[in-house]
Amino acid sequence: MNESTDLGDASFPEPVLRLRKGHIPDPAEQENHASDQSSEQGPLLVEPTTSSQNEKHSNKDDGNSPTQEDEGFMARLPLLQAHHAMERMEEFVFKVWEGRWRVIPFDVLPDWLKDNDYLLHGHRPPMPSFRACFKSIFRIHTETGNIWTHLLGCVFFLCLGIFYMFRPNMTFVAPLQEKVVVGVFFLGAILCLSFSWLFHTVYCHSEGVSRVFSKLDYSGIALLIMGSFVPWLYYSFYCNPQPYFIYLIVICVLGIAAIIVSQWDRFATPQYRGFRAGVFLALGLSGVIPTLHFVITEGLLKAATMGQIGWLALMACLYITGAALYAARIPERFFPGKCDIWFHSHQLFHVFVVAGAFVHFHGVSNLQEFRFTVGGGCSEDEML
Repeated sequence: MNESTDLGDASFPEPVLRLRKGHIPDPAEQENHASDQSSEQGPLLVEPTTSSQNEKHSNKDDGNSPTQEDEGFMARLPLLQAHHAMERMEEFVFKVWEGRWRVIPFDVLPDWLKDNDYLLHGHRPPMPSFRACFKSIFRIHTETGNIWTHLLGCVFFLCLGIFYMFRPNMTFVAPLQEKVVVGVFFLGAILCLSFSWLFHTVYCHSEGVSRVFSKLDYSGIALLIMGSFVPWLYYSFYCNPQPYFIYLIVICVLGIAAIIVSQWDRFATPQYRGFRAGVFLALGLSGVIPTLHFVITEGLLKAATMGQIGWLALMACLYITGAALYAARIPERFFPGKCDIWFHSHQLFHVFVVAGAFVHFHGVSNLQEFRFTVGGGCSEDEML
């Protein structure tokens, strides 16, 4: 028993150790060693020896085949990883397509979606599907209020503009001219609100789409400001067309300059938030010069009654207040995480824009009615 046990213990370690070290024993030596063992141990060692011998022959026949297989696998590894990544992306897109996405916190957003770090929760994930983006209009997230404030505002001004354009001509002194100048205001308002709600809808689609629609959004703001000047200048300098054309050219040049600046890629970054607000505030405040001109030439009383300066001042206050809240990110700056969905600065800015545009339209309507009551004629004093 002891002799058999010693032989059994000594028969296996040497081949195993050689295999582990990567050595291939000589076949003749292997055969002699196996025959010696078989003479002492009989049939018990035949099967292990044969298996070990087959393994050695197999290794000898194959040569470097394991190494070639490893190299082939390593060569295919990037392709396999890319395939799995595509499968995961397809699964994600399918979930988004079916509307099964969930809002995510600010921390996990990609850099191009990080705009306001005071809004901590409730953000949409990147959704590379326009259908999913438009379906998200009916979901609750940080952009819900931004979308609906200007979407409803757009529909409101569209209906109001159609109603105004189809008013009877007998209510105008110069129907064609007056409808054109007021129509320019409606066009600017509708484009501004349309670009805005579209941008906030597809903002999460991709970085490229976000960049394109952000430029449209900022261009729309400039168009609204430019369009707002046209009817007010027309009625305020109705009998003195020279200043009207000069101021109109100036505001068009400034507006186009603002649009050109807004096409700069960095213009839309969070670091330039204050600069953006400053550009559009400067464009709007350029109206102070023609306003002072009108007050000086017509007098404060006439400017307050015929010129509707009060409504113009209220419109300016609404626009400036909205832009200031937007630039300072109030109130979420003081209540991080509490205004993620409702009442954050961008929503309030949208509300102030719609309110300011309506106030301006009301003032322009009063100007139009006043001009209609006094008739289309101009006295010599008014034409100076």
